[in-house]
Amino acid sequence: MRWVKENSLALTFLVLFLLAVAGQAVAGLFHYNDEQAAQGGEPVSLWSYVASSSYAVNVAENWQSEYLQFFLFIMLTVWLVQKGSPESKEPGGTGRESDEEQRVGRHAGPDSPRWARATGVRLWLFGNSLGLVMGLIFVLSWLAQSVAGHVAYNAQRLSNLRDPVTWGSYVTSGEFWDRSLQNWQSELLAVLSMVVLSIYLRQRGSPESKPVGAPHASTGVEG
Repeated sequence: MRWVKENSLALTFLVLFLLAVAGQAVAGLFHYNDEQAAQGGEPVSLWSYVASSSYAVNVAENWQSEYLQFFLFIMLTVWLVQKGSPESKEPGGTGRESDEEQRVGRHAGPDSPRWARATGVRLWLFGNSLGLVMGLIFVLSWLAQSVAGHVAYNAQRLSNLRDPVTWGSYVTSGEFWDRSLQNWQSELLAVLSMVVLSIYLRQRGSPESKPVGAPHASTGVEG
């Protein structure tokens, strides 16, 4: 029970994620079969739908936009600030910070991760591992979206008695960029809202908010 309590935030989001993925599969199946019936096609099973390009592209296009959001936020907050936001460093504190501030190399403590005491490539990799992994997942999920979307797009074209297109033609098409940009704009708006609204609004007890009594101009202060 102690382990569950100490990891309750991650476990809760994992359960919500699995429920949302399952719900999307069921809702998507009903929508897909409804379109199949309208076109005189046969309905498919849940497992056939989940293994289809139609389901894969819908999942991948959401994943890539989410990881793009986190990648940009992680990297841009190294160098950019927003006065008054708990999501930002204090003005004047931009940059990668010194080894002493980051507790790396000879400044690492006895409880620091082993790679924080390393040097050279290992230290660079560990010191940039969060951004690297977020960026890699974004690239892979965007690639998965392009592949699954290409298959689904050609299937739709064939059903309309139109010639299929190449992968290169698909990733430069309006279909592909419409799918990508409609997700990007919502994620970027969400980050903008969080950064700006947290200057003036509070949520008592949340580390994503400043303390309720903190001045609006306080920056980098978490509750």
